[in-house]
Amino acid sequence: MLHGYLGAILQGLVSTLAVAALSLAVACVFGLVGAVAKLSPSRAARWTATAYTTLIRGLPDLVLMLLIFYGGQILLNDIAERQGWGYIDVPPFAAGVLTIGFIFGAYLTETFRGAILAVPRGQAEAAAAYGMSKGRILRRIVLPQMVRHAIPGFSNNWLVMIKATALVSIIGLDDMVHRAGLAAAATREPFTFYLAVAGLYLAITTVSIWLLGRLEKRYSLGVRQVAF
Repeated sequence: MLHGYLGAILQGLVSTLAVAALSLAVACVFGLVGAVAKLSPSRAARWTATAYTTLIRGLPDLVLMLLIFYGGQILLNDIAERQGWGYIDVPPFAAGVLTIGFIFGAYLTETFRGAILAVPRGQAEAAAAYGMSKGRILRRIVLPQMVRHAIPGFSNNWLVMIKATALVSIIGLDDMVHRAGLAAAATREPFTFYLAVAGLYLAITTVSIWLLGRLEKRYSLGVRQVAF
């Protein structure tokens, strides 16, 4: 099947899923920090977070991928040379994960910010009246409740992120798109292999939609839906 390249493409699928999962973790960190910064009373924090989300969401993902991978590596080695260190070769896997996580952190910043604002403010004020610190209020009151409001936007970002992992093949990562390209070049049947990759991406997104739908129902237990 697929001229014997199916196993190689499935191995590439493992790399794709690893990039997606780790990128999501990185994006969640950037998203939470960015959301808290945007809601912070500090003007510097708000401006920094706004500049981050505006700049990243306004540039194509491919341009950012190439800019961070090549430009970041040049900058890193320039610093290393000044410090007397050896040459630093940034692995494509690490570069892909950090770049995708950094990009989608900007989108999750807005998702998490909206979810935090959806939590009734009176609950945080009541917790503050009981003497809870701001950090504890955020961890114990706000974050657990914001999850339900964040799931729809989080789901959309995850689905887009899954598809964006195809970009890492451009910087040399041996994912399933890269392996499909090698197989297509060897057999001269690009349609066959890229169609197979498209089917795998469709399977991933279908399973993701089902799992995230169940998660949303789980966090919506006891919440009455209002029909318009």
